[in-house]
Amino acid sequence: LGTLVIMVTLLVYFVLKNKRVLLSQQQRGRRGRLPPGPATLPIIGNMHQLILNKPALFRWIHGLLKEMNTDIMCLRLGATHVIVVACPQIACEVLRKKDEVFASRPTTFASGLFSFGYKGSIFSPHGEQWKKMRRVLTVEILASSMERKLYHLRKEEYDHLVRYINKTYCSDMACLGNIVNVRHVTQHFVGNMIRRLVFGKRYFSDLPASSTSGPGHDEVAHVAALFTALNHLYSFCVSDYFPALIGLDMDGQEKVSKDAMQTLNRLHDPIIEERIHERSSTLEKCGEKKEARDFLDVLVHLQDAEGQPLLSLQEIRAQTAEMMFAAVDNPSNAVEWALAEMMNVPEIMQKATEELDIVVGKDRLVEESDIPRLNYLKSCIREAFRIHPYHALNVPHVAMADTTVAGYTIPKDSHILLSRLGLGRNPKIWTEPHWSFNLRGI
Repeated sequence: LGTLVIMVTLLVYFVLKNKRVLLSQQQRGRRGRLPPGPATLPIIGNMHQLILNKPALFRWIHGLLKEMNTDIMCLRLGATHVIVVACPQIACEVLRKKDEVFASRPTTFASGLFSFGYKGSIFSPHGEQWKKMRRVLTVEILASSMERKLYHLRKEEYDHLVRYINKTYCSDMACLGNIVNVRHVTQHFVGNMIRRLVFGKRYFSDLPASSTSGPGHDEVAHVAALFTALNHLYSFCVSDYFPALIGLDMDGQEKVSKDAMQTLNRLHDPIIEERIHERSSTLEKCGEKKEARDFLDVLVHLQDAEGQPLLSLQEIRAQTAEMMFAAVDNPSNAVEWALAEMMNVPEIMQKATEELDIVVGKDRLVEESDIPRLNYLKSCIREAFRIHPYHALNVPHVAMADTTVAGYTIPKDSHILLSRLGLGRNPKIWTEPHWSFNLRGI
């Protein structure tokens, strides 16, 4: 019944408020041959199938790719063509040969909410604002000088991770036979790390960074909100393809996204506002900038040619949140899966341990400078990324003009999705696509 109500409402709203879509589809139908795809219904396209296959949409999408025996497929959701790519050669054509055409991002309810109206660099459509924030990110935040400057914060978090695991495993209070929850540890280690790099502090409370305590209530809520936001960022919300439905929240995603962002704002805003006030006070007293202690200091103290703050409050909030989104999921997921796969194949675990003993030894902890020589361990992590991506589909690109890919017509405003599962497990590319850590292949 709920699905029927959704479909009827879609039809009514779409016909009344988006009549132009019918003409748009007729015009695009004459432009050329689209990639293959499942049959569509008038007006709504494949939206009915999308709704029926939630929440595991990636299984439905990859099932269609396999059923149709194709590496590129076209779905139509309302007036939007969604192109799914599962072939490295086609992906290279999209991202390298025609990167200027596909350099933009789609505008969705969640991406607009999480980027404070597209004030950041990751989710913003191509334009002057994107260029400004991308320049800030690449020149100021990701500079090698900042990497060296913040090394001490990263090292402190590495040491804290070891102490916390040791304390958890050896504690008399540990339950279930002193089991360490790898997912809990990795997710909160990454949360601790990104908070130290962005805010200069591990905890939102007044606990010192030297504390060996685990995450408190706010830290748990923070990481949970980040993962919730990521899971709803580009999750095929109905109103993203039928804008007239925004506010009705027919699939519940708008409320979940708002709640997650409310948590992040509650925790981030006091720190950001305090730092801005600190900047103003420092400039009034000393007339000069302090050396940046973390990423937030960099964003707050940037100045334009006239000596005025380069970034507005909304831009700082957006870029801060986007740095959190970018860092929290993939590292923790890769470590969890790498350890799981290595435990399933003891020879792999043994070989990785032997490499650590040879390169690092048993008298000290691993340093960042050791990583270039840990080739086998790096291969294990890469396999985890290939076989077990956190998201089955990447962040979508948008075609800014009509173009062609793999001989097919791609209309302007189409959304391009690269299938991480398809690229990582494509049997045409990988001789053993579903077998991780083949001893002969590493």
